[in-house]
Amino acid sequence: MTTRITPSILNADFAKMGQEVNSVPSADAIHIDVMDYHFVPNLTMGVPMVESLRKVTDTPFDIHLMIDDPDTYAPSYVEAGAESVTFHLEAAKAPVRLARELRAMGARASVALKPATPIEPLADILTEFDQILIMTVEPGFGGQSFLDIVMPKLRRTRELIDGSGADIWLQIDGGVSVETIGRAAEAGADTFVAGSAVYKAPDPDEMVTRLRQIADEHTSR
Repeated sequence: MTTRITPSILNADFAKMGQEVNSVPSADAIHIDVMDYHFVPNLTMGVPMVESLRKVTDTPFDIHLMIDDPDTYAPSYVEAGAESVTFHLEAAKAPVRLARELRAMGARASVALKPATPIEPLADILTEFDQILIMTVEPGFGGQSFLDIVMPKLRRTRELIDGSGADIWLQIDGGVSVETIGRAAEAGADTFVAGSAVYKAPDPDEMVTRLRQIADEHTSR
């Protein structure tokens, strides 16, 4: 498996967002959290921010939609320049149709699950997605502690992905740090969203490299 580190700008300095995005050249993608004050109790950025940031970096954008009605709004993020768009299974009305629409537009289609949402409902449609995002905190706020109770679901998801024979990335989001990334990698995650760990570090790009090294050390190959 290939380890991918995708820093979340939810924990970056919003006053200098362009600089923050470019402070992590080693990142595999920039994770952009979109919240609408409905699906989660927080409000962040939207399409205009994505369009603006697209002008200052060539790093791929990994959009995470924590919003109601992603069926309507997800495609606009591909149009704004995103290479990958994640929507929540709990919010989507027609997840397969939406995934196919995103893929048809040239983006990677990803589906996210809250900690309490089981993976089993996705078992028969897993190959409709390019990435599965398992939330390791409750969505809505950065800086939360990693929920170890999600680890069994992470392992089951890895088993399902391996059994499908498809190239599907397994991403986690929430509480990723030098203390937690190793056991998540051992459980089968290969793509890691890290917010506070990266952007609160003295050298954000050095932290990206360190997190990648730790994950690699704990990945079975």
